[in-house]
Amino acid sequence: MSVQERKERERADRERLIVATARELAEQQGWDAVTTRRLAERIEYSQPVLYSHFRGKREIIGAVALEGAAELAASLRAATGAERDPRGRVTALARAYLAFAARNPAVYDAIFQLDGGLAFAREDTPEPLQDAFAALLESLGEVSGDGVHPALFTEVFWASLHGLATLARSGRLPPGDAEARTELLVDRLAVL
Repeated sequence: MSVQERKERERADRERLIVATARELAEQQGWDAVTTRRLAERIEYSQPVLYSHFRGKREIIGAVALEGAAELAASLRAATGAERDPRGRVTALARAYLAFAARNPAVYDAIFQLDGGLAFAREDTPEPLQDAFAALLESLGEVSGDGVHPALFTEVFWASLHGLATLARSGRLPPGDAEARTELLVDRLAVL
């Protein structure tokens, strides 16, 4: 391995460590606790080293969001892959989405609530975000109904899932009715 290759590998390792540490800290204490000073202390590098990878917290949030979007896409595909019928796929997708949001609140916020400097719904949208939407579209496109554009239907269904995830997490919905809400969403929005 050349010196240059070793330096590039070390740089990539440091970047992964920064992102993983930011994510861990955010999941434990919230995004307000994630500061460059605290990250530098936790990873035992100086703040200038941190800034050599990310210009600030916004870019770190963006990196966590991209990693989280890839995980969300994989989770959705894993949940829907074994289902044979459209209703089963849509139900599995809704459950997997809501479970991901509940298990990973800080990551979910990085993807959908916080400013990570990422473009959504544009030509320059990063690939992990596009792929997360594609994972939704793969199951939802087939149940959009006649005359309804599959991507538009996917946006509306996704918005409903996002609303359920956000309201449930903030304690604004009774937790005992989560499954009934999922079933209602699938039964009333999807054309099965």
